[in-house]
Amino acid sequence: MQRSGNQPPAIDVVLWKYPQNESDEKRWMGSLSSNERERAATYRFERDRTSFIAGRYLLRQVLSAHTETQPDKVLLQADAHGKLRVEGRDGLQFSLSNADGMVAVAVTSECERVGIDCERADAEIEAAALKNYCSLDERHWLDQLPAGERPRAAVALWTLKESHLKALGVGLRQDPRSVAFSWQDGIPVLLQSREPDRQWRHRLIESGTQHIVALAVRSQSGEPDIRVLTFQDDSMPSE
Repeated sequence: MQRSGNQPPAIDVVLWKYPQNESDEKRWMGSLSSNERERAATYRFERDRTSFIAGRYLLRQVLSAHTETQPDKVLLQADAHGKLRVEGRDGLQFSLSNADGMVAVAVTSECERVGIDCERADAEIEAAALKNYCSLDERHWLDQLPAGERPRAAVALWTLKESHLKALGVGLRQDPRSVAFSWQDGIPVLLQSREPDRQWRHRLIESGTQHIVALAVRSQSGEPDIRVLTFQDDSMPSE
């Protein structure tokens, strides 16, 4: 459906807390390409293999709905940096993230770039690691928080940075300290030379699980309409 020019750009964020059992995994494999099935077989640990298969299964289900193509017929291509695109659909932007027991997909055809990341909220981040991905101002902000809030805030900060670097298509090839955030009215704001960058929007998405989900969007068309959906296997995503 064509959207009017005064409507905000739409983004679908699809979350799935997937089951972890062998029978479901075998069924999901049917939607994957031969290359994806070969890659799945290379994972040494079952948890990592299941996470990869669930991620590609959800991605194909979501892209199928947006392209009106059967999930196993969606042609995915990776660029030189490994960022996936749908063949023949250059305007369709999407991003995928896996964390233990959770898959998140963001997709839009109305924004320039999109990135998503999810991490377990109880992930442990050592002090030395904070120095490798936080700016001095961000570390000072973390130090000012109550001790009980710092671990989750550190994971949220990492997740925001990862979503942004994924939107850029560079991942961790770029120094995470080059991406800095502040907070305005509780909303994360990207800083460039200590000034807010108004072309980017970043949000922490409520997942309903023990995961932190961060979304990064670049759009010159105003505040995007973010629709958070929960995937129900064997059906369309529903609110």
